Amino acid sequence: MTSAVSPLAVAMPALPPLAGVRLNAAAAGIRYQGRTDLVMIEVPEGSTVAGVFTSNKCPGAPIDWCREALKGGKARLVVVNAGNANVFTGKAGRDATAATAEAAAKLAGCAASEVFVASTGVIGEVLPHEKLVAALPALHAGLHANGWQEAARGIMTTDTFPKASTRVAKIGGKPVRITGIAKGSGMIAPDMATMLCFVFTDAAIPADQLQKLLKKGVEPSFNCTTVDSDTSTSDTVMLIATGQAGNPEGSLSDFGKKLNAVLMDLALQVVRDGEGAQKLVKIDVTGAVSAKSAKKIAMCIANSPLVKTAIAGEDANWGRIVMAVGKAGEPADRDKLSIGVGGVWMARDGGVVPGYDETPVVAHMKGREIDMTVDIGLGQGKATVWTCDLTHGYIDINGSYRS
Repeated sequence: MTSAVSPLAVAMPALPPLAGVRLNAAAAGIRYQGRTDLVMIEVPEGSTVAGVFTSNKCPGAPIDWCREALKGGKARLVVVNAGNANVFTGKAGRDATAATAEAAAKLAGCAASEVFVASTGVIGEVLPHEKLVAALPALHAGLHANGWQEAARGIMTTDTFPKASTRVAKIGGKPVRITGIAKGSGMIAPDMATMLCFVFTDAAIPADQLQKLLKKGVEPSFNCTTVDSDTSTSDTVMLIATGQAGNPEGSLSDFGKKLNAVLMDLALQVVRDGEGAQKLVKIDVTGAVSAKSAKKIAMCIANSPLVKTAIAGEDANWGRIVMAVGKAGEPADRDKLSIGVGGVWMARDGGVVPGYDETPVVAHMKGREIDMTVDIGLGQGKATVWTCDLTHGYIDINGSYRS
């Protein structure tokens, strides 16, 4: 884990207890020394669960386990380890996941299929699950309602700050709380951006409705962020409802809005903690032939090394943005294209805006948060994505990741 905290970091909010959720973190020595690397979160019997996972075709054993367990719609425990992703480990990886779930299930007195397991860290190394399993009894015995910060720190890898968010919604007039924690810094791209996110609510909501809400919520948040264009093998977003708030059945509109706010908050914190990042970048694309086309163009800009390094160098080089639009493979007309940065239009109709003054754009580029706008000029499609700049810090972190 890097020592310097990202200059884009946000403070962890106060996280009051959430009815039915108990958490704890421990140092199991899986890879790191002198820090927590194992987290357990317990919820009451009958808690419902939803999940969205990586689209990577080489997923880790925990992903396979969780996808199967999700079919039951119920959860009792979440067990997360950092430092080892348990990916590309064959039978040993599957055995490690099963052994972890079975050992945790005995402690909670539940079925192993109600235990959800997640791992993050180095790919291709066998997970020393004996250490993990040995740490579980003490971890379970120490579960408590105020362990949110410990849990948020315990799932970190190259993260420089813990990530959490909380909101209060209403269902049928009854207040319910939604609280989530996340980790992520590198290997972040859409389709479940190495990224883990665990969100809990004390609301009573059936699993099928939870799944619809979660799937809808990740689209404009986690699926619209990128740090380095690499889709992790371990990406997981889970939503668990304890049902302890005692809310009646009712409209889930406000709940959905507040859930989306939590997901967006967490997703942007991940981008803010992008490996080596010095700037948060928002890219708005309008005027595309469709929303899908707009998003593809926006992501092409966001993932361009030339665009990202220009941002790092505080260079108002709009030509690189034009290049990225053109290589996206989506409908675009050079002579209808408009490019703006920091609220200033730099180029329109295939050329520089007459009398364009770069001074305010240069000033904007020196800030921590950069806004880019691209109008394709062909239709009504629009999309917004977020990324960060690409600095030498990214190379430093990833060049020595396993050492």
